[in-house]
Amino acid sequence: MNKKELVDVMADAAGISKAEAEKALNGMLMAVSATLAKGDKVTLVGFGTFSTVQRSERQAKNPRTGAPILIPAKTVAKFKPGSKLAEAVN
Repeated sequence: MNKKELVDVMADAAGISKAEAEKALNGMLMAVSATLAKGDKVTLVGFGTFSTVQRSERQAKNPRTGAPILIPAKTVAKFKPGSKLAEAVN
């Protein structure tokens, strides 16, 4: 499912226009992104939790040359599914 298909499903489920559903989806995505950028987490009970984790600096090898390279530390987004989502998938 892509974003357009998700907007269509949201519009049908909520009985609103596709434009309103797209605004709602964009607002939700912006809110989650902004919250994660601040280092906080977003919990949607039953669905799951969006959070961030810090990856430490590590050594790797360039696959082309075999030379060692240093991959810098960075913060990455993480999602942990909630119980209702896990049950729905299984």
